[in-house]
Amino acid sequence: MKLYLNLLLSLFLVSYSFNSLNADSRPNIIIIMADDLGYADLGCYGGEIKTPVLDSLAKNGVRFSQFYNTAKCHSSRVDLLTGMYCGQAGSSKLSVGPTIAEVLKPAGYKTIMVGKWHLDREPTDKGFEKYFGHLSGATNFFTGDQTFRLNGKKYEVPKSGFYTTDTKTDYAIRFINETLEEEKKKPFFLYLAYNAPHYPLHAPKEEVMKYRGKYKKGWNELRKQRYSRQIKMGLIQKDWALSPAPENVRKWESLNEKEKDWEDFRMAAYAGMVDRMDQGIGKLVEALKEKNIFDNTILMFCSDNGACPFERTQGAEKMPWDPESYWTYDTGWAHAGNTPFRWYKQNQHEGGISSPLIVHWPKGIKLDKGSISDRVGHLVDFMPTCLELADAKYTGEGKAKLMGKSFVSTLKKQPDESHDFLYFHFGNNRAIRKGKWKVVSARGGPWELYDMDKDRTELNDLSKTQPALTKELAVLWYQFAKNSDNLSQKQRRPVSNKSQPWRKRG
Repeated sequence: MKLYLNLLLSLFLVSYSFNSLNADSRPNIIIIMADDLGYADLGCYGGEIKTPVLDSLAKNGVRFSQFYNTAKCHSSRVDLLTGMYCGQAGSSKLSVGPTIAEVLKPAGYKTIMVGKWHLDREPTDKGFEKYFGHLSGATNFFTGDQTFRLNGKKYEVPKSGFYTTDTKTDYAIRFINETLEEEKKKPFFLYLAYNAPHYPLHAPKEEVMKYRGKYKKGWNELRKQRYSRQIKMGLIQKDWALSPAPENVRKWESLNEKEKDWEDFRMAAYAGMVDRMDQGIGKLVEALKEKNIFDNTILMFCSDNGACPFERTQGAEKMPWDPESYWTYDTGWAHAGNTPFRWYKQNQHEGGISSPLIVHWPKGIKLDKGSISDRVGHLVDFMPTCLELADAKYTGEGKAKLMGKSFVSTLKKQPDESHDFLYFHFGNNRAIRKGKWKVVSARGGPWELYDMDKDRTELNDLSKTQPALTKELAVLWYQFAKNSDNLSQKQRRPVSNKSQPWRKRG
């Protein structure tokens, strides 16, 4: 009898140890989303802004060169959180299907969100156990707004010493530490949504002054320099010609010295915001290392849309470190931000929808360090990727249908399941990409057709020479828009035969 009991005890301990090891082996998952960050702004994507932390994560991880967002703030957040396209998921209501947090929580993950929500209800209503941030789409970086929340309750922003980027970083670290104290054996999921570098262009004085005077050569020269670096690092193909400036981008040489100084100043403010965000990510990385969990934490960094061209500056006489200032930049710097691609936030041309994606996971990535993957991916891929990482089951029912594909196989250097097609829509901008082919319409204008393998900067429109293919892909867009993305008849009305002129400012 004693021998029998000892045997049972041994089997129990082995089983317990195995299950504990199994739970411990699942990685912590962190998704970091920047706001209005252009494809070419980071150092590791060709930019000159100092981003040593993200550059290091890229150097020791993997960069994706063909990763897409939706070209707009709220729809990108819907896609990321649900694994479905915005209309499918019920748009900002998130009324169809679960969020990543709602799937990972019952699978044994602690769920944390910090930052910009920009959707209906609150994160604590959608599966997140801890939350700090603002529900609004934009906020004053120094004074915040009335939508700030801490775990479902109103948060009073301090009268001084507050800067949203820093405070979000601090709360991300605080929540991780709390989670580890509460549930040491449970992995966590953190969604960290910075509002930098979205306008207003607010940054501490020391960050802005680092870059003051560095942009006096203008956006045309900056774009050429970024393009050259992108080719050199193997991020883009050298036979993709640099796209020319749209008609609403002024020639730098046409500006007088006062205008050039003003443009230099506001680009310096933008750069300072990106720099400060990178510093915050550095603090997060150090906190993970201190807890000895860095190696089995997968960090994924992306942007919600391309650089923003909208001129909305108010209070230009006040400095960008003054809470009463409200600066933006416009088309010139946004065009440089999206190098080498065409157009901006909201447009479904590559400049609007192309996002950096950096993935770092020492314990799990089998690709060579510093690899660049040309896998075609989208924000909807985060949900299935998280499901695979967490060994969790998708709990969506009825109309909830995952559109994303996990990219874990890519990280592990294994065969990967590709998308049949990717669908894009915002306002009267629309596109669909199927394999190497993409049709796109800007502002209700005619369909254009591009070969993404040969011409990702979208300069050689093939719609006239390949009308059948153009029609086939356009029909696919209309069918999906109606039957899956639930667009109204007005939203999916036929395109015009004429291109729409650009507004003077964005």
